Parts: sequence; C-alpha cells; structure tokens
Amino acid sequence: MTPSETVTAFIEAIERLDVDAAITMLAEDVSYENVPMRPITGREGVRAVLDNFLGAASEVSWPVSSQITHGNRVVNERVDRFKIGHGWLELPVAGFFDVDQHGLITLWRDYFDLATYTDQMSALQP
Repeated sequence: MTPSETVTAFIEAIERLDVDAAITMLAEDVSYENVPMRPITGREGVRAVLDNFLGAASEVSWPVSSQITHGNRVVNERVDRFKIGHGWLELPVAGFFDVDQHGLITLWRDYFDLATYTDQMSALQP
C-alpha cells in the first residue's frame, strides 16, 4: 500500500471500531501526538487511548475533506465524529502521519482545539 492508502485504511478501521485492525497498521514504537496533549508512545499505549475514545462511542465517522501526500508524509483535514448517547461530538482535526518503508505508521499527530472537545463532551454527559 502507498502511505495514503495506509492512512485511509487506518481511518476506515477506526470508523468500524476495529481497534485490533487499526493497531496492526502502527509501528511498534509509534508516536501518537494529540496536540495539545502529551504524546503516547508504542502500540499498546495507542490501543489504550483508542479503547478509551472509541469505547464511549456507538458510531464513529471521520470524513476526510482533503488528503495530500509528500513522500512518506500524509496530511489530512477531517472531522472526527463520535456518536455518544443520543448526540454527536464533532471535532475538526488536522492530521499528520508518517509511514515507514514497511507500510506502518510511525507518527500520528492530530491538531485540534481542546476547548471544542471538552465543551462538547460536557454537553453530551447525562
């Protein structure tokens, strides 16, 4: 797969809530950086974060409005949508991914507004 195809397949696995499939596309020493939060290193660390994020959601949709590739770097603009209870959390994201020569994601860095996330999470809590 090309780097772009790898990132697309990764997002599709997340949308299916298939953490196991998503994790197989990550390098063992992957760095997951949810800016402005602290980076997570390693597959199992990322698994824990995904289990937490996806565990509360009954549906996930991450529509990508644009995606570009330069060498092994893939950059996309998307909206990460999580159905939680009867509502949706919608978070605009700029994502950066580095894919190695083996087709594994070595860096996953997402930029988003933390206040947008926390405000919506608060509104979705019973």
